[in-house]
Amino acid sequence: MADNLKCSICNKDATVHLTQIVNNKIHKVDLCETCAQNKGITNTDGFSLADMLANAPLHPVGTDDQRVCSVCGFQTADFRQTGRLGCAQCYKIFGDLLRPVLQDMHAGTKHVGKVPTFALERLSNADRIYDLRQSLARAIAEEAYEQAAKFRDEIQALEVEEAGTTSKA
Repeated sequence: MADNLKCSICNKDATVHLTQIVNNKIHKVDLCETCAQNKGITNTDGFSLADMLANAPLHPVGTDDQRVCSVCGFQTADFRQTGRLGCAQCYKIFGDLLRPVLQDMHAGTKHVGKVPTFALERLSNADRIYDLRQSLARAIAEEAYEQAAKFRDEIQALEVEEAGTTSKA
């Protein structure tokens, strides 16, 4: 396991990690729980997406921008006040207002998620087995039986490997 990061203030083990991007430069601060509390960082009341949205340059902005979600009735003013959306349809209605804020907060606006390594290996094996079965079917159709036998053996080896991985997980 990698060494624990140390608090930027007191040198204890850091449990709170902040990253801020200002003028395309990344600034990282690592804090222990005590220093984070002393700075008010762990106070969830201290951070409000609504405040951030109220102070952020939401585009397009204007007093005449009075959108209303046809599903839940949420309005532009509701969105600006709470920083929340009323339903899934609101993401479409207010998307152009939300997008610039998300781009400032994150590296992008699309969540790509994370997949555990063993799951990626399993997917990779499944894709490989599928491709081999396609090749096997073509080899049989072309009466290339020696090649088909190689594909069959490779499929069997991958299936045995996958069965061993599944029993360990």
